[in-house]
Amino acid sequence: MQLSDIDFLIIGAAKSATTWLQQSLQQNPSVYMPDPELHFFSRNFEKGDGWYLGQFEPKPEQTIVGEKSNSYLDEPEAAARIKKALPRARLIAQLRNPVDRAYSDYCMLYRRGEVGTDITRYLDPRQAKGGRFLVGGLYCRQLEAYLDLFPAENLQVLLYEHMRQNPQAHLDAVRGFLQLSSPLYPVVNKVKDKTVPVVPPKLRRLLQPLKPIAAPFRSNPIVKGLRSMVARELDYVPLPTDLRNRLVEFYAPETERLGALLKQDLSGWLQAAADSARPAA
Repeated sequence: MQLSDIDFLIIGAAKSATTWLQQSLQQNPSVYMPDPELHFFSRNFEKGDGWYLGQFEPKPEQTIVGEKSNSYLDEPEAAARIKKALPRARLIAQLRNPVDRAYSDYCMLYRRGEVGTDITRYLDPRQAKGGRFLVGGLYCRQLEAYLDLFPAENLQVLLYEHMRQNPQAHLDAVRGFLQLSSPLYPVVNKVKDKTVPVVPPKLRRLLQPLKPIAAPFRSNPIVKGLRSMVARELDYVPLPTDLRNRLVEFYAPETERLGALLKQDLSGWLQAAADSARPAA
């Protein structure tokens, strides 16, 4: 296995159904992708090429090789590292309405017990402008970093909303971009579900130091039984109307620039976000 054997990367964005896209690709017999996000060109670069290549174990019939790491889109150093290591790689960015993406990202970390219930602290542009949740939706500047290094034909930009409307057409476009000889079909299972019972965030934080010890026993029936006794469906903090409106205003200039870059009208993104903030008549 060599770096030149890696054909494509899904570079993000987080909370934009990239896991759904990955699993749909993994169903194709000619495609190989490792399951975990490797985050090599962003968070694990110091581990070296040997570590990275060791994560790939394609079978002989799996001639198209790629990986998904959502941090590649918003990590400033990732684009240059990818260009140097994989200069001919095809890159796929799947983007979502940035307001919905930010809130979904917050809910994910809340579910993990990594953030608290003070949603304003994490999502209000007046307080959290440089934080993870808001930076993750600054798509135009993130894509420009790649377009400064890669030819435009090496980058495919997809929209989450188009995937929801017509998943098969969405995958047909990916198939053409990756030059796959056989069709792609939408994965049928729900990849991630906010309604699935989880260990409550407070308890999860208390148990965090024991996680490395308990990891080898996660599939043990007793451990699974204990988990099921404490797991419950979470009540997520709602996104207040005033906060949603501030997010719409924050993302408006970036979304306009992105629309010009992609030659697409993206005004519906923020209009939908604003409409959802208005009370029903």
